Amino acid sequence: MSQSGSPPVRFDLLLLVSVLVLVGIGLVMVYSASAITAQEKLGDSFHYLKRQVAAAAVGLLGMALAMKIGYRRLGRLAYPVLIVAVIGLVLVLLPGVGAAIGGARRWIRVPGFSLQPAELAKFAWVLYLSFSLAKKREKVATFSVGLLPHLAVLSVLVGLCMAEPDFGSSIGLIFLMFALLFAAGAKLSYLIGSVLVAIPIAYHAIASSPYRMQRILAFLDPWAHRHDVGYQVAESLISIGSGGIFGLGLGDGRQKLFFLPEAHTDFIFAMIGEELGLLGVSVVIGLYAIIIWRGIRAALAAPEPFGTYLGLGITSLIAFQAIVNMCVAMGLVPTKGLTLPFISYGGTSLAVLMGSSGVLLSISASGRRAPAGSRSMAPAARVGEVAA
Repeated sequence: MSQSGSPPVRFDLLLLVSVLVLVGIGLVMVYSASAITAQEKLGDSFHYLKRQVAAAAVGLLGMALAMKIGYRRLGRLAYPVLIVAVIGLVLVLLPGVGAAIGGARRWIRVPGFSLQPAELAKFAWVLYLSFSLAKKREKVATFSVGLLPHLAVLSVLVGLCMAEPDFGSSIGLIFLMFALLFAAGAKLSYLIGSVLVAIPIAYHAIASSPYRMQRILAFLDPWAHRHDVGYQVAESLISIGSGGIFGLGLGDGRQKLFFLPEAHTDFIFAMIGEELGLLGVSVVIGLYAIIIWRGIRAALAAPEPFGTYLGLGITSLIAFQAIVNMCVAMGLVPTKGLTLPFISYGGTSLAVLMGSSGVLLSISASGRRAPAGSRSMAPAARVGEVAA
């Protein structure tokens, strides 16, 4: 106890442990899912594991740094970080700078590793929205202040992501805006109206793209397209179904033997189901549930609106990607190309999400530090009502 009688400041240990356990599971599963492929194609079974470990080390450093400096200092960086993210999304489209893989130009090659600007853009978007909504919270319910400026910025980010193309990240950015605007108290009529306007645009984006239409067909009936557009989803379902309750055993999965494409990236959840079974899947889902629970708890306990919105935004980002990725692997939604947070192979995604978790942990510490009377600073919006 301190002299003032307040308890010592502590980060949310349960949240921290949950994140680190997921990272650990990810390292093990990335190696298990990629070792044979890496040995066959690159001559080094540890190739992907070494890169993932390096990304985890960077993410751990970012997490520690975020916990040390505190989330409040990030407010002044909202615009610079957003500008850097936009520049990255532009650079990735330039020939000779961005690397095209599988028909998409989403990576910037740097000696020794690659960067995916869309992953940074998601955090930059959450940071910008949180700062903007906290600053304008008295006028969030107005169209000209609460909705229009944020729609303008969103259109730039989504336009650049769609140019790659990266439909999954675009949907994620849209979801984050609506989630935070709803939490901040934006009028439901404006949000619903925006969705109605966006529906024909989304339909055109899907209908005008052959590969997106193929993904819809694969989702509607993967078994009818078992040997063409539905192959990946069908193999994922076979992988999950063959695991049973306890799984085939770590390292003993069969679908990774050149049957299931992207086994260590987008479809790593299927490998968890096959090798660790329902038990392993339940553990992973339980860890995500803990992160979402503790993240919302930390956000609602934050002493000021910026912390509340930032905590809700980061938690929503993790929840959205986790739920969509798992649903894709189980054939419940069309393939989106979103990583499973903390687990899928992908250096930029892992480092950014771990750094974001450090910000969330900082918010959790601030809520424990704040005196009871400071709750009056909570935003006078939907989340403020819940926090009260």
